[in-house]
Amino acid sequence: MSPSIDDSSLIDLTRKVLEIVSTHNRWRRLETINLIASENVMSPLAEYVYLNDMMGRYAEGPTGNKYYQGTKYMDMLEKICNDLMCRLFNAKYADVRPVSGTVANIAALYAITEAGDLVASLPISAGAHISHRKVGAVGVLRLRTVDLPWDPETLNIDLDRAVKVIEEKKPKVVILGASVYLFPHPMKEIADVAHSIGALVVHDSAHVLGLIAGKVFPNPLENECDIMTASTHKTFPGPQGGVVFTNRMDLAEKLDKAVFPGVTSNYHQHRYPSLAITAIEMLKYGEEYARQIVRNAQKLAEALAERGFKVLGEPLGYTRTHQVLLDVSKLGGGAKCASLLEEANIIVNKNMLPGDKAPDNPSGIRIGVQEMTRFGMKENEMETIADFMAKILIEGRDPAEVKPKVVEFRKEFTKIHYGFSIKDFENIKYCNIISLLE
Repeated sequence: MSPSIDDSSLIDLTRKVLEIVSTHNRWRRLETINLIASENVMSPLAEYVYLNDMMGRYAEGPTGNKYYQGTKYMDMLEKICNDLMCRLFNAKYADVRPVSGTVANIAALYAITEAGDLVASLPISAGAHISHRKVGAVGVLRLRTVDLPWDPETLNIDLDRAVKVIEEKKPKVVILGASVYLFPHPMKEIADVAHSIGALVVHDSAHVLGLIAGKVFPNPLENECDIMTASTHKTFPGPQGGVVFTNRMDLAEKLDKAVFPGVTSNYHQHRYPSLAITAIEMLKYGEEYARQIVRNAQKLAEALAERGFKVLGEPLGYTRTHQVLLDVSKLGGGAKCASLLEEANIIVNKNMLPGDKAPDNPSGIRIGVQEMTRFGMKENEMETIADFMAKILIEGRDPAEVKPKVVEFRKEFTKIHYGFSIKDFENIKYCNIISLLE
């Protein structure tokens, strides 16, 4: 016999859950400057349709031929999403069924490798995502790794040395793209040498997908990369999810089977309406949004350098993406600096730099401007953000002194730009799941 349940305590716990969510929403949306490079916000319309009946449904199988009944409308949306992604990225094949960028990476590698194959990728300290290495997806698939050489002067792959590694070690796959990604990797040059020894090139575009859509970053598919993977919630401001692309139809069939039944079952298809709307928004606003992201990143880097920060990449123009990378080893390290900034409602993440041995207190801080750009911030606001950061980390001010100024500043930037509002479509009948049930 189960023990009696105290209804009042359950109600209290439910109230606590609601209070935590409400506090989080208010804090992150209205009171903080979010500079996490891997995050973004959807438009009001995309968020509105995210809550839908599909969140509780199953849809195993290929587009248009699912193994469950009741999936006809989900199939329609899946096809729309795939078609929109092909259009945005000039791709012949796109698959939005992977539920994350990491799952997209696993699917891509599963499609083209066997256990024991060799993969060439950057070390994590040089910017690689964990899924590119043995600690993540590469290790899960029982693949071996060899490092792509890194040039700390150019903050990029050392092309001459990388060519030698590829020719001598003959990996089955070369992984390009990164989690710390200031400058485009030499895609075509790497692809040429990889193809010469029979290797394939996978470009992980998770961080720069929106910049590719906005035509401010090279399209890997147009630079000889065989497969492109990505997540859909960084510079591409959609719901959390993954996508895989190719222009090689011989690989498309392998990728299709790798996604299902290989590494996914259900696809979290409640995200499809939001993904479709975000893709349409990127067709309409993407170039304007991407250009402003890069301008903001470059301005923030310049402003931080002027205020005494060690900003990587100065001789190269600091960055060509949404990211700015700081060496804060002389300011207490990445963990301490990130914690101090969070006390003032400025959210960044600590990050390893080349030469770092452990991730617990690395030398760096990684900054991304894509979310604040979507809230309407431009170059002048980057100067203000640099001032806030300098007061705390350079001047040593108490974060509690800076926090109220951050909150007041943030109040001016609460409307999402470069996307659709609900009012834009208020004359179109839409049955939201909550209104349906109430």
